[in-house]
Amino acid sequence: MTAFPKNRKRPVALIFFVLAVVFVIFFIADLLLGSIIIPVKEVLFSFFPSSEANESFRTIVLEFRLPKALTAVFTGAALSLSGLQMQTVFRNPLAGPYVLGISAGASLGVALFVLGFSSALAFGMFSATGAWSIALVAWVGSFLVMMLVLYVSTRVNDIMTLLILGILFTSAVTAVVSILQYFSSESMLKAFVIWTMGSLGSVTKSQLMVLAPAIVAGTVLAFFKMKDLNAFLLGEDYARSLGVSIKWSRVIIFLSTSLLAGTITAFCGPIGFIGIAVPHICRVLFKTANHLILVPAVILTGSIVMLFSDIVSQLPGMQTTLPINSVTALIGIPVIIWMIVKNRKFVSV
Repeated sequence: MTAFPKNRKRPVALIFFVLAVVFVIFFIADLLLGSIIIPVKEVLFSFFPSSEANESFRTIVLEFRLPKALTAVFTGAALSLSGLQMQTVFRNPLAGPYVLGISAGASLGVALFVLGFSSALAFGMFSATGAWSIALVAWVGSFLVMMLVLYVSTRVNDIMTLLILGILFTSAVTAVVSILQYFSSESMLKAFVIWTMGSLGSVTKSQLMVLAPAIVAGTVLAFFKMKDLNAFLLGEDYARSLGVSIKWSRVIIFLSTSLLAGTITAFCGPIGFIGIAVPHICRVLFKTANHLILVPAVILTGSIVMLFSDIVSQLPGMQTTLPINSVTALIGIPVIIWMIVKNRKFVSV
C-alpha cells in the first residue's frame, strides 16, 4: 500500500489553475483598490514610462501599492510554508511559524532596541523609527534563538520534547518583552505596539531587494526537503529506514523556517494565524498529504490569503487602514476553530 494514494476526485492541475487565476485577480485588485480607487487602464499605463499615465497614479502604483502587493505575496507564501514544515516535523496540526520562538526572538530584538536602547541611538539609520534598524535587530534576535534551537535539536532526539522547549523559549522571551514594555516610555511603547500590529505598507522597494532573496532562499531549502517531509509523516523511524538523516533534515528545515518567518517578522512585524490556517486549507482543498503538492499549494494559497487580507485591511474607498494582524486573525481563527470542532483526521497528523 502506498503512503500517498492517488485521489481521482481531486483534479490537482485544475485546482492549481483556478488558484493561479484567483491569485492574478487579487494581485490586480490590490493595485486598484485603496483610499483612492485607480482605474485599470491607469494601473496598466503606470508600468510604461512612455505612456500618458497620470503621474499621481503612477507614483501611487509603483512606489506604494506594487511594493505592498509583492510584500503580501512573499509574506503569505513564507508564513504558510514555514507553518506547513513545522506541522509536518512536529506532527502537530497546531504548530506554526512561531512554535520554536523564532518570531519571539525577533520581537525581543525589536523590543530591546525600541524600548531599551533607542534613546541612546537616535541618529541616522539607528533611530527607533528607522525600518532598517528594526529589521536588523529583529534578524539578530531571530538568529540567536534559531542557533539555540539548532543546538538543542542536536542534543534532543525526541521531537515532542523539542516542541515543548520551543514553547518555553517563546514564553521566556515574551516575559522579557512584557517587562521591557512595563518600564518603557509612552512614546517608545506606542512605536513597539504599532510594530506588533503588523504592516505590509512599510516595506519599500529597496527593502524588497533584501526581503525577496531571503524568502526565495528559504523556499528553495523547503523544496529540497519535500521528500524528507513526506517521510516525516510516518514517523522518524520510518524516515530513517528510507535513509533520511533526521538531524540534518531537522537543521535544514528549521533553517528554512527561521529564514522565512524571521525575515517576515523583521520587515512586517509578527503576523499570526496564516501559518497555522493555510496548510489546513490546502489539505482539505487537495485532499492529500503529499508535500510535492502541498508545498507549491501553500505558497500559492498563502499569497492569495494575504492579498485578500491586504485588500480588506485597506477598506477600499476610505482613508482608514486596519492592522493586518486583525484581518488575518479573523480569517485564521475560524479555520482553526472549525478544525478542532470537526476533529478532522488530517492525513499529516
